[in-house]
Amino acid sequence: MSASDAAPDAAPPATATRPSIDVAVLMRRERLHGPSSHWMPWRWVLDDVVRDEPGFGTEPRLLHEHEGEQRWLHPGYKVELFRDDAEGYHLNVSAPAPCWFVLWRMEEEPGLAAEPIPRPVVVSLSYNEAGRWLDAQETVEQVPAPPEVVEWMSDFAQEHYVIEPKRRKRPESFKPLLDRFGNAARITTEKKRGGGPGDV
Repeated sequence: MSASDAAPDAAPPATATRPSIDVAVLMRRERLHGPSSHWMPWRWVLDDVVRDEPGFGTEPRLLHEHEGEQRWLHPGYKVELFRDDAEGYHLNVSAPAPCWFVLWRMEEEPGLAAEPIPRPVVVSLSYNEAGRWLDAQETVEQVPAPPEVVEWMSDFAQEHYVIEPKRRKRPESFKPLLDRFGNAARITTEKKRGGGPGDV
């Protein structure tokens, strides 16, 4: 059968699924102390990232509240590893404390509580992706990743990250010469003539 006889709606070949892990995010509201507490008595911080479990459900919920401190569980996040971001995982693994990166935003209007609470948007293990979020002026926090996750990420990075060879350093002799004013210096091999009455 020729290619033209093939069904036009034939399904493309299946692609391999990306490595992934399901996680849940814990956010904590804590009381502030000191002068700044007069105008902002509380702040929200990333508390932890843990493996997601069926018992967590699918909706955010309040886990703990004591004297104003709150701890919220946000389940249902998938962290995938992308081959074209292998450098980002390599940089994370190479850091002194490899970590999870979480981008979160405050609700504009109360949705789950009497006041707006933070909502995690995305979780990543890529150092480069976290950098792009920060460049976009997003709120990004990090917490240490457990050893088994670091090992999983490290194996992926080692398999897919190719370190680009360093460019050969340009020899000093090829650097442009500048005069004391920063202008390009003129070089000539002609012998200087002595000044005389007939010289212009």
